[in-house]
Amino acid sequence: MNGPAPGSTTLTLRMALASNDLPGLETALYDVSTPGNKLYGQHLTKEEVEGFVAPSSETKSAVDEWLSANGIKATTISPAGDWLSFTIEVSKANELFNTEFSVFTNEATGDQTIRTLAYSLPADLQSHINLVHPTVAFPLKSISEPMVFTPENFKTASAPTLDAAPAACNASAVNPACIQALYGIPATADPQNASQIGVTGFLNEFAQDADLSSFLEAFRPDLTPAPTFAVQSVDGGTNPQGPGNAGIEANLDIQYTVGIAGGIPVTFISVGRDNARKHELDGFLDVINTLIAETSPPQVLSTSYGFNEPDLTTAFANQLCNAYMQLGARGVSILFSSGDGGVSGSQPQTCTTFIPTFPSGCPFVTSVGATQNFTPETAAALSGGGFSNIFPIPSFQSDAVSDFLENLGDTYDGLFNSSGRGFPDISAQGTNIAIFNGSEAGFVDGTSASTPIVASTIALINAERLEANKSVLGFLNPLIYNTSGLFTDITSGNNPGCNTSGFPATTGWDPVTGLGTPIFSALSALP
Repeated sequence: MNGPAPGSTTLTLRMALASNDLPGLETALYDVSTPGNKLYGQHLTKEEVEGFVAPSSETKSAVDEWLSANGIKATTISPAGDWLSFTIEVSKANELFNTEFSVFTNEATGDQTIRTLAYSLPADLQSHINLVHPTVAFPLKSISEPMVFTPENFKTASAPTLDAAPAACNASAVNPACIQALYGIPATADPQNASQIGVTGFLNEFAQDADLSSFLEAFRPDLTPAPTFAVQSVDGGTNPQGPGNAGIEANLDIQYTVGIAGGIPVTFISVGRDNARKHELDGFLDVINTLIAETSPPQVLSTSYGFNEPDLTTAFANQLCNAYMQLGARGVSILFSSGDGGVSGSQPQTCTTFIPTFPSGCPFVTSVGATQNFTPETAAALSGGGFSNIFPIPSFQSDAVSDFLENLGDTYDGLFNSSGRGFPDISAQGTNIAIFNGSEAGFVDGTSASTPIVASTIALINAERLEANKSVLGFLNPLIYNTSGLFTDITSGNNPGCNTSGFPATTGWDPVTGLGTPIFSALSALP
């Protein structure tokens, strides 16, 4: 802390208002997402969701009167009116929230930010306002550290193909043909049936047209004409081209959606708000509010970024998780990578207790872990997994988590929250993934690869379902935990971290690979 912030400095704050019926929305979400329910597949409209989320007239009046009395003009920044934004001078904010905003310096980067350690609201407003942001929420470090890209001419790389593995699978290079063979994924889909994928991009990561063209030429020459992707801007996001702008993460995500989900439209959602590590939380919120505002959002959303859960405030984590609930109720499958640090969270790091990641701990998203090898597939050691310290075990996975914990016994007692939501939910290949980046061929590892692979799989299933006049799969978790035979169970490997060997992959669900890797034919046969 460097002392009080200058009183004349202007802050931009966001205020989350209490919704009138979030429990009702959660009930509706599970009704339309649980097979056997008479409402299964009847996803809510934009207006129906807003009816649950909108603040009550009492809340709106109370907050509006308070802000107006203090000379503050707020702007509504969410479709349902549950988020407001306003600018305010530090001196006024100190008075309004009974606090003192100070200047803080990040010792590692030298970046300065204005925050406070605590704030308060008038007693008569505390039931109407959930939080004011950022106030006590400090800039965070994203899970997605710069990925390690290993240049190599994989077109000539040779390693023995494993005897029982699909012929397309080479131990040194996993490519689309291998993924298709391993999981039974078809080569193409009808692009006219409205199935879509959204891929989020943060941290000045830009997807390159030239690299995608090279990738498709090498691995999907059957796709003619070669598909490309659209770009959507959030917070002024852009997608500049040229080798100097190549982003490993962005290229990976686009190449393994466009390249796996042949023919399905893919949109790269580029987030530009301080896209260099300062306000990733704002970007996450802005992406979801942008999609919630759309009449027809993409039915699959793939995100290979996230955070260590302890770095977030509980209030903000809950608010963002509830936003994912809104989109899930609309019929969107929301997929997040589980992290690359095993039980140590985002990345390998020193820790004395296991570190869960967010949004993977949110029950309304589907978390994706990583596997490796082919005969059989095993857990990738990097696969993030564990149990949330914020969100309790949801009903859809209570039996699965209970079975795992019973078999685990007292191993790691005190190192994790045994009553927390377990993750990941499912997994896919995540090591030695072949991509093009900056005009070079090479490899990457991480759950960042697994996530777009699963997203493509779900989008292809959706395409088939739409062709057959069925509903899209939507929020996946109630379905996948209560329907057997949809995934290949991964029963060997572990995810070390925090000076332990981590959790083991076992029969049934485990916090390393979840329920396992997709079986396309089984998912395709769902009613």
